[in-house]
Amino acid sequence: MTIPQPQQQQAVPKQNSAPYLMPLLVGGLVAVALGVYGRAHTPTGYAVGLSGFTGAQAMKSWLATGTFVLAIVQVVSALAMYGKLPGVQAPSWTGTLHRWSGRVAFLLSVPVAFHCLYALGAQFDVPRVLIHSLLGTFFYGVFVAKMLSLPKKGLPGWTLPLLGGLAFTTLTGLWLTSSFWFFTTFGITF
Repeated sequence: MTIPQPQQQQAVPKQNSAPYLMPLLVGGLVAVALGVYGRAHTPTGYAVGLSGFTGAQAMKSWLATGTFVLAIVQVVSALAMYGKLPGVQAPSWTGTLHRWSGRVAFLLSVPVAFHCLYALGAQFDVPRVLIHSLLGTFFYGVFVAKMLSLPKKGLPGWTLPLLGGLAFTTLTGLWLTSSFWFFTTFGITF
């Protein structure tokens, strides 16, 4: 009786996943660093103020609303660019609109985030504020991961839509726990 010999299996070359995981790692580090800073930093109670607003909360609410509206433009323009809107042929300027709406949205979000971190810090005593603090740090982590993933060639096709969807979903939660809350609690003020 002969004993069957195991068949030789072809060696599958290992694919180096480090270049694809690096954006996620850096994004995670950014989120953690912002959370640690927000928690360890002694809040000052003030940070920045733009003229034309009655106070910091109104300023942050309107800038966050502008950011949120531009994020909607981001989602719609991305869907149009990738042919995911039935019956819609994306105009040639859709890519430019997508890039610039993203840039402006980011710029609008910076004074809001700066004020939140520097003036208020990460707070965990009120559920709404806890959720808002966690979403804020997560948003910038996802944003960094998405931006670092953009120049990577060979990423799975679902990578950018997933990161973009996470960024939009997180921004929606941020807007609901800040601007929407402010407007429904104090009214629409400038």
